[in-house]
Amino acid sequence: MDPKKALPAVIAFFIFVIFATALVGLQQVEDGQAGVKIDFGKIQDEPVTTGWHWYLKPFTLIEVWNVKTAELKETASVPSSEGLISTLDVSILFNIPKDRVVQVRKTIGSNVVQTVIEPYAREAIRNVVSGYQVKALYSEEGRKVIGVKIHEFLISKLESRGILIQDVLLRDVRLPASFSESIETKLKAEQQSLQKEFELIKAKKDAEIEVARAEGAAKANRIIAQSIDANYLRYLWIQGLKTDNKQVIYVPTEANLPIMEAGRLNLKNDGTSK
Repeated sequence: MDPKKALPAVIAFFIFVIFATALVGLQQVEDGQAGVKIDFGKIQDEPVTTGWHWYLKPFTLIEVWNVKTAELKETASVPSSEGLISTLDVSILFNIPKDRVVQVRKTIGSNVVQTVIEPYAREAIRNVVSGYQVKALYSEEGRKVIGVKIHEFLISKLESRGILIQDVLLRDVRLPASFSESIETKLKAEQQSLQKEFELIKAKKDAEIEVARAEGAAKANRIIAQSIDANYLRYLWIQGLKTDNKQVIYVPTEANLPIMEAGRLNLKNDGTSK
């Protein structure tokens, strides 16, 4: 083919591609996404499903919306019922279901977070926390109740508008300095009280042990005293004579003075004992 004759055809092809690119668009909608189709300024009632979609520019537009779980992080300094200022870090988990993206686009617009979610989240945090004393934010149970109340508030305001609120999480709570100091003082006093209580219980146990020991010793002495009489001492003396043991036995007299009776002694030739 003559290159000179082919050149106009090539030029025409590129012109066609340029115009086609300018007039025809191709939009991909992935899993976890949904599309909103706008034809001549009118939003279509049915969402665009996943896949590749052709559309005619500039008369048609396909907006891609994320329908997966998203997180809004909000930090707010709010007063308690006593007027003490606490700072809360809150996470709000939400999503817009596929079947509601068209409703949300029509009634709210494309900037959903800044338009409705953030204002309602701030109002919920302020209204709920202001109804509780600051000590409720200190306890785990109190924070759980406050999180549930914020969740319920957001559901009442946003679900009817097509936004699904999945959960509300209180990530961090920074209490007023004066309240934190009072809590620290209280905890220290409770620890000291527990230590004193432990020492008191230990002292009582030690006293009980000493009493038990003393009672045991007294009982043993009584048993020994009752078992020793004149016959028993005489028996021990006789047994000592038989075994040639050199024993000393003290026998009390009527005057309450002991008399020492010694065992038999073996004498040496010189009269000394051996």
